Amino acid sequence: MPLIQNMFAMLRSDAYVRLQASLQAATVNVFDKMSFRRRVTLAEINAGVTLLPALYGYKYRCSDVRMISVGGAVGGATTVDVYGVQAGATVKLLAVAIAALTQSAIVRAGAANATVLADGASFVENDINTAITCGKTGAAATTATAVDVEFDFEIVEAP
Repeated sequence: MPLIQNMFAMLRSDAYVRLQASLQAATVNVFDKMSFRRRVTLAEINAGVTLLPALYGYKYRCSDVRMISVGGAVGGATTVDVYGVQAGATVKLLAVAIAALTQSAIVRAGAANATVLADGASFVENDINTAITCGKTGAAATTATAVDVEFDFEIVEAP
């Protein structure tokens, strides 16, 4: 909940800065890159979990994603995935094969066993008013305690 409160506080602050800038006929971009890290339990991965909530009037643009298995290697599933929505369809911004999710290993987007969308599409703006989520492909994820998901992103105001 503190993450959501902080994001809304940042958006209120941004709205105030933009109003002042518009009164002075200037343009301001206050949406710097942000980082989000969450320890996601295997139960949450198996059920599907929201990492970043949909923000009305805004889009997310991913710049990097990393995963770290905690408490053992992930087993059971085929991949652990981070999802976004582009052109109205749910897409895998990152799909990490469980072979890469060994305990404490850092797996970055584009590394071996970490697949991103073709032609850099994982790093373009997602649809307006959509969340970033995490889940799995295949059977239930087992063995590890959790997976740390680190997500670097920008919030983009929709035109």
